[in-house]
Amino acid sequence: MKVYFDNAATTPLAKEALDEMLPFLTENFGNPSSIHGYGRKSRAAIEKARKIVAAAINASTAEVFFTSCGTESNNMVIKQAVKKLGVKRIISSPIEHHCVLHSVETEGKEGIKTEMVSINSFGVVDYDHLESLLKSSDEKTLVSLMHSNNEIGTLLDLERVSALCEQYNAYFHTDTVQTIGYYPMDVQKLKVHFISGSGHKFHGPKGVGFVYINSSAQLSPFIDGGAQERNMRAGTENLYGIIGLGKALEMAITDMAPTHEHISGLRQYMKSRLDNELADVSYNGFTDDRGHYKVLSVSMPLNNKTDLIVFNLDIAGIAASAGSACTSGSEVGSHVLSGIKAPTDRKAVRFSFSKHNTKEEVDYVVEELKKMVPVKELASVK
Repeated sequence: MKVYFDNAATTPLAKEALDEMLPFLTENFGNPSSIHGYGRKSRAAIEKARKIVAAAINASTAEVFFTSCGTESNNMVIKQAVKKLGVKRIISSPIEHHCVLHSVETEGKEGIKTEMVSINSFGVVDYDHLESLLKSSDEKTLVSLMHSNNEIGTLLDLERVSALCEQYNAYFHTDTVQTIGYYPMDVQKLKVHFISGSGHKFHGPKGVGFVYINSSAQLSPFIDGGAQERNMRAGTENLYGIIGLGKALEMAITDMAPTHEHISGLRQYMKSRLDNELADVSYNGFTDDRGHYKVLSVSMPLNNKTDLIVFNLDIAGIAASAGSACTSGSEVGSHVLSGIKAPTDRKAVRFSFSKHNTKEEVDYVVEELKKMVPVKELASVK
């Protein structure tokens, strides 16, 4: 049996998105910058996708720009906020995605003041500490905090952070790569200046993302060259990628409620089976609605089988992750697990689900885990 439980790393491309993309890989191949019919058809398709993204977050189409991925979007916001908006201080957290942490680190080397807000053992931001940081200086500040942690799923209280940033006149950027298409987002109600997204996290193609830039916080281009993306991002657009992103996001928004119900049920079903049948299992982050419903980070006792648990699961046909996709296979430990002070004598594995997964797959995974982790006595009785 083959089981894919690594949907926080990437999701399978939706057939409907592929079908929408294919004509623009073949007969509708015009350059969107060309003024002839071929180009105009391509341009219209891009603008259709832009309208879908804008509608998904209740933004103006003039505030949505397509990029190559969430990493580029995050780099653009952080680095260009310093360059264009005069940001002198950046506040982030120690468990952000590396593309944010490394961007912040780069700006720190250039003389920008960088500060890390405290987090607890569940990965929750200390909002009182954040407020104390915000009111400690009048320097122009950017707060960059992700909506959902990619390894343990812990969710940020966007409304609370937004209110604090508004109160202390700070710019607010949130990496929503894991949550766009899974949770409602309304930038008319939420006072956020920048949002990052990536197509392959919600059954769109890889190599395409977007950034929302509020009209009150205009940035300068991150990539110079032509006038694409209204002079914000030079380079010929990833035409078919953008089209696939638009279709996948449209489907994700339409199916959000049933998807939430289905995946939440799978996560709770798996947790219940693990709790009832394994002798020593715990979890990183939350397993209720304070954590992303598609992520279950399981902590297991270290032994000769769990030491290489991702490899052993792979042999059994199960795809999971020992951390974020960007660090899988690395001998360096997860900075997220270190950040929440997770026990070093245990092994963590992240299972992340999609709407395509089933209870039968969960059953198979649990049975394989029982070969690697001590089981409860009652669970071993037939």
